[in-house]
Amino acid sequence: MTDDEFERKRREQLTTAPGDKPDRQGSDADQSAAPRIEATETADGVTRIDVADTAAVRPGSPD
Repeated sequence: MTDDEFERKRREQLTTAPGDKPDRQGSDADQSAAPRIEATETADGVTRIDVADTAAVRPGSPD
């Protein structure tokens, strides 16, 4: 499966949840489907996973 196929299927699954329809006025389905992590892989095969800057909710204490 290519990255594009994965993202398309992921978005489709997240936006078809009950009560969260993207075609409904005022729906936040697109925001709900936004990626929350960024994964990068180094040349030696190490994968690093970071919370995306655009994530609505971030780990840590609210200050």
